Amino acid sequence: MIIQLESKLPSSATSDVLQAVKNIGYKPTTVNTQFGNYVVCVGKKDFDIRSLGSLAGVRDIHYVSDDYQLVSRKWKVERTAIDLGDGVKIGNGAFQMMAGPCSIESEEQVLSIVQHLKRCGVRIMRGGVFKPRSSPYSFRGMGLDGLKMFSAICREHGIKIITEVMEVAQIEPMYEYIDVYQVGARNSQNFNLLDELGRVDKPVMIKRGISGTIEELLYSAEYVFSAGNERLMICERGIRTYESASRNTFDINAIPILRDKTHLPVIVDPSHAIGLRDFVAPVALAGVAAGADGIIIEIHETPEEAASDGAQTLNYEESAQLFTRIRALLDVQETW
Repeated sequence: MIIQLESKLPSSATSDVLQAVKNIGYKPTTVNTQFGNYVVCVGKKDFDIRSLGSLAGVRDIHYVSDDYQLVSRKWKVERTAIDLGDGVKIGNGAFQMMAGPCSIESEEQVLSIVQHLKRCGVRIMRGGVFKPRSSPYSFRGMGLDGLKMFSAICREHGIKIITEVMEVAQIEPMYEYIDVYQVGARNSQNFNLLDELGRVDKPVMIKRGISGTIEELLYSAEYVFSAGNERLMICERGIRTYESASRNTFDINAIPILRDKTHLPVIVDPSHAIGLRDFVAPVALAGVAAGADGIIIEIHETPEEAASDGAQTLNYEESAQLFTRIRALLDVQETW
């Protein structure tokens, strides 16, 4: 159960609500976010809802049967939209494309990709500066200095930034240089990291774990929301199965299921989902057709020379064609 409280409620009124919840045998947890004040109540005892609804300061009460309550669609019918500023929104009817290299490699590379994105009308650039790699000998990113360079170029050209955060200690140094924190698949259940990201007023996109379930992804989002951050997106990026023909198995089922279960924007990552350049476009289009609120793909001027993940990275011509096809599909969807 979720109780929505009125804004600027006196502490005495809040205490009265919490005590009333305890009196009916439920455990209350207060959650204060950028946009609202809530009490999440856990319990199973039947009671008369009017005993809480009549209390001073209670704006609304919602029964939510899911254990992940705040991210559930059962209490919030209108879908969440993430506003990055400058007219860039994601969710609740606003579709966004995000593209860039797996790893930021140089100033020249960033400038080249930014110019390509501007020509294609793409407003958000992805790019890793802290890279979790399976091999300790692989390129692991340019670090904070690389992020500062990346940010300066994107800010100059009106491009928003999404990049991966790997540990709690990186959150504060990254804050002023990014627009969206990305939580990678390997960290999707790093609950210390998720808790801390709940304490910042900056959007967060959480990728599904390598072998994670849909429910586990929603629990991860609940960690961030319950710590105070409503500005959340979740990402289907393929899961590890016994199939070896592709890097991962793209769970297209997850997209409509997630849209049914949560009010959060759902993003698809076809690059990691299949891991094969020739098939990134059809997987991306399938994700859009299934109802995704956005896509995030890897691009590079010369993928064969990319420092990482070149096999799943589109070149400029391929990515421009994909952006055009996605827009055409979105136009068709408006008539469905």
